[in-house]
Amino acid sequence: MKTRVGVFFGGISVEHEVSVISALQAIKAMDDQQYEVVPVYISKDRQWYTGEELLDIESYKDLKQLLAAAQKITVTRSESGSVILQKNPVPKFGKREVAEIDVAFPIVHGTFGEDGALQGFFELLDLPYVGCDVMSSAAGMDKVVMKQMLRDSGLPVLDYVWFYNSHWAEDSGEIEGMIEQKLTYPVIVKPANLGSSVGINKAANREELEGAVEEAMEFAGKILVEPMVSDMKEVNCSVVGDYEEVEASVIEEVLKTEDILSYQDKYQGGSGKGGEGSKGMESTDRIIPAPVTEERKTEVEELAKDTFQILGCSGVSRIDFLIDQTADKVFVNEINTIPGSLSFYLWEPAGKKYSQLLHQLIQLSLKRKREREKLIFSIDSNLFNMQNAEGAKGTKTNN
Repeated sequence: MKTRVGVFFGGISVEHEVSVISALQAIKAMDDQQYEVVPVYISKDRQWYTGEELLDIESYKDLKQLLAAAQKITVTRSESGSVILQKNPVPKFGKREVAEIDVAFPIVHGTFGEDGALQGFFELLDLPYVGCDVMSSAAGMDKVVMKQMLRDSGLPVLDYVWFYNSHWAEDSGEIEGMIEQKLTYPVIVKPANLGSSVGINKAANREELEGAVEEAMEFAGKILVEPMVSDMKEVNCSVVGDYEEVEASVIEEVLKTEDILSYQDKYQGGSGKGGEGSKGMESTDRIIPAPVTEERKTEVEELAKDTFQILGCSGVSRIDFLIDQTADKVFVNEINTIPGSLSFYLWEPAGKKYSQLLHQLIQLSLKRKREREKLIFSIDSNLFNMQNAEGAKGTKTNN
């Protein structure tokens, strides 16, 4: 019997379209001899849909027509304990259940998908799911938390200043002074919990800093400011595995058209033409393998694996690095726990086909499920039935 895999994609983040592209790439590559794919699309207005219509990338050009043809659903547990896709609204007569799934495969980039929110939903359903768990997803998504964890473990990260939007509103001058005291212009201003280079800008002085912060605050309530590495090379390395065993992919050098790798660089091959966007991260201008020395290659691979395991990751992630070529030093920049295109293009040159990568990810999710079934999450007790004096005091009422 085939394993029924619910592939979840879309979502309400600014990376919605990228998620659709990544998910349809994965669905196309999945081994249909072992797995039965059930697409689950999450619209920008938080509605959930399924149906064969969702598998055609061209149909997303007319989203209104697509969703009218698809089946609106809710994901819930049946009376038997299985996880089902149920028609929404539930019909009074006829079949309520659309499909049943054995494993969830989230390919939802960004907020409410890559940050632990969706993973928490799967946990409540007791449904095995691919990729990082709640904690590692949340830590990987928040650039400040990630930096703190890596720095405490001795991994190299750039200096930084972070603050909440409310702090900036209360006293922006104090924060600007702190930034100028700790860092040197130019600096990079980023939303702390967003991906795909959205809301990121360079600032060469205080005036530009104010503008960059104001834009970043449109996307997140927590802001990160880092020094800009002028003579920089950006390289990425993917890692697959879990807390026990990991392996690193080949390394890529990502080329950019500006000082900062932009959304267009990542998803439109730097051309700004929407047609290339359908290829996802695969279309980015890059050099594979990256032109680095064997020593630097080994250093990046080990840092990537260390980052993955320190954060408690599982499944596949992509770790992005900045190389300060003047100082000849490598810094961990960020981790993508659900990377664009699932970084399959970094594994194929290493001899791992996309279908093999997907199979490995699903098997890792089932392994985690088996391990968690051995743990105790609740104890067999009922405080409400306790008849001791202390319990009685807690429930006593005065008439």
